[in-house]
Amino acid sequence: MNSSTIVSIPDGDGVVVPPQEEKKKPRISFPSISSFLGEKAPYDAKKVIHGIKVGVSLVLVSLLYLIKPLYDQVGDNAMWAIMTVVVVYEFFAGATLCKGVNRGIGTTLGGGFGLATAFLAKEAGGMGHAIGVAVAVFVCGAVATYVRLLTSIKKTYDYGVMIFILTFNLVAVSGLRGETIVQLARERLMTIGMGFGVCIFTNLFIHPMWASDELHNSVASRFEVLASSIDGCLEEYFKLSEEKENQTAGFNFSGCKSVLYSNAKDDMLEKFARWEPWHGKFGFSHPWDKYLDIGNALRDVAVTIFSMKGCLQSPRQPSSTLKQSIRGQCEELGSTLASSMRELGDSIKTMRKCRAGFLIVTKLETKSEELNLLVSPSKLGELKNDEGLAIASLVFMLMDMVGQVEVLAKKVEELGNDANFDSK
Repeated sequence: MNSSTIVSIPDGDGVVVPPQEEKKKPRISFPSISSFLGEKAPYDAKKVIHGIKVGVSLVLVSLLYLIKPLYDQVGDNAMWAIMTVVVVYEFFAGATLCKGVNRGIGTTLGGGFGLATAFLAKEAGGMGHAIGVAVAVFVCGAVATYVRLLTSIKKTYDYGVMIFILTFNLVAVSGLRGETIVQLARERLMTIGMGFGVCIFTNLFIHPMWASDELHNSVASRFEVLASSIDGCLEEYFKLSEEKENQTAGFNFSGCKSVLYSNAKDDMLEKFARWEPWHGKFGFSHPWDKYLDIGNALRDVAVTIFSMKGCLQSPRQPSSTLKQSIRGQCEELGSTLASSMRELGDSIKTMRKCRAGFLIVTKLETKSEELNLLVSPSKLGELKNDEGLAIASLVFMLMDMVGQVEVLAKKVEELGNDANFDSK
């Protein structure tokens, strides 16, 4: 058998130098494309379709450059069509319409005011020409910027006012040196219109992504999230101490957090939904503001559920015997709350009217009265201070949630009436 022996050789001073170990080359592993797509970027068909639509739009407007007869008509102004597609194209159809219309109005008004300013200042001649343009640029820029900061304007027309300021300054200042400013403005406006037309065609007629559908489904799905949170909180609270010791992690409040942080998303989707044309069951007069009201009511419920985290994690817990004595009534009320939430969510999802006043509110009031009789102030007073306070906190949150769900049921009923939901 062949074997090799490593001998340590002393250096000149008699010091033994240890043998050098073979250096291992660092290995660099490159994850495969499939694993990257599978783990880092989960496949999302809607995003892929959106990317394809943007690519198709860019190809279509690029034909203004690539096809010579078209280029002879528009010239270098074809770049404005490409810029329009890049700037205006958004994921949702309503967002594209909103930005496109804002860009069109801002460009038209800015160009018109800019041309008027250039012609009027030109009549002054000499230094008066430059001074007139400077004064007009200052006044329009200051006034338009102030208007842009108004809440009502900023919410819907912020982009249009910005384009107005940009176009006005470009046209007004260019008029000092350009003699063909009218023709140039007309050609640029025409190419911008071409780009906007391509955006509308591909966004509305090729697998459109509706902000209205997203808002409707998003609000409806939160009812199930909160219903599951109610069930999970009560289940966690009434677990025996032995069961809690054996479990690795407590109840997860991520669902409640997602509902709490949904305000900005709702506002954005509601704004874009108003711009979208009639499609499916959503008409031009669909009460989108009601979805915002329901979203606010859902966040109130989520706050109460999240507050129950204090009951779950408090170091001063009531005895297991006391918990078990009220467990039945609390779980019945919690189950009624959860089933009511699911019923309301299904009502929105299926767009069918929910008889909130006859069924949901009545059931909630009955169960809350039963819990009130069991946990009365006189009975709580007989308990120790810590135990009475802990039980009172849980009961108070459940009662508070009953009132919030009743308000929520009425808001869903109003939505069904205003949106003409089908009767069950």
